[in-house]
Amino acid sequence: MNSKDWYSDGKTELILDHKVFFKRAGKGESLVCIHGFPSSSWDFEAIWPSLTEQFDVLASDLIGLGKSAKPQQPLPISLQADIIEGLAIKSGIKAAHLFAHDLGDTVAQELLARQYEKSSKINWLSCVFMNGGLFPETHRALFIQKLLLSPLGPLIVKLMSEKSLKKSMTKIFSKAHPPTEEFIHETWKLTSENNGLSMLPRLIQYMEERRIYRERWVTPMENAVVPIRLINGIEDPISGKHAAARFDEVVPNADIVLLENSGHYPHVETPKEVLKAFFEFHDLL
Repeated sequence: MNSKDWYSDGKTELILDHKVFFKRAGKGESLVCIHGFPSSSWDFEAIWPSLTEQFDVLASDLIGLGKSAKPQQPLPISLQADIIEGLAIKSGIKAAHLFAHDLGDTVAQELLARQYEKSSKINWLSCVFMNGGLFPETHRALFIQKLLLSPLGPLIVKLMSEKSLKKSMTKIFSKAHPPTEEFIHETWKLTSENNGLSMLPRLIQYMEERRIYRERWVTPMENAVVPIRLINGIEDPISGKHAAARFDEVVPNADIVLLENSGHYPHVETPKEVLKAFFEFHDLL
């Protein structure tokens, strides 16, 4: 399914005064999918049909990305979590599983922190993380990410192009499964449209938030507030095998599936292996 088809049967909803694009399909227990930076819910396209065979799946574009609102304001993780909760409530969802990647991991950590603090508006049942900066001490940011985080961020986005996106993505995908031209082109279009590049320095503040809120966001994982599995593409230079090793150190009885020949986007690169690991985890619940 190309991105045009992906978005053609989605919907938009106004949540906290922000337009949110989302897709919902399937039946069964609810599953909320949260994508990463700087892409969109389209990342889940390859595994969507299989997920919707067994779950009532809700996937949205985070604020500042994809087809959701791109407001000229700070975009903290707390806002993204508020939007996810608000969309779930408006969709009639009271309990759901989580499936997250990259920036989505951090949003999921905030949602689980709320559950740990008994302030969550949704009863989260489990969480599967994919490659992301769960622990700031092991997150190896790309140079471009560091530039975006710096005061130079607004200038850097003016120099970005589809070519530079391809260069960055190729670095973090596995050698066996490099990003396709379609993935690069469509992700670039979705990221840059509607003045979207100006969102990137705002969004990437999550790297700083991870340091500030580390204890709060790691505590629910240490205390097993819900069953958790990590699916990790080990060739990812940002949060690959070294990040999985840290997960094993920090999380008691850590449940980890390591995927060879897979990088930062395992669900895009090796979707069959991701689905196998995901469904095996749920079969054990």
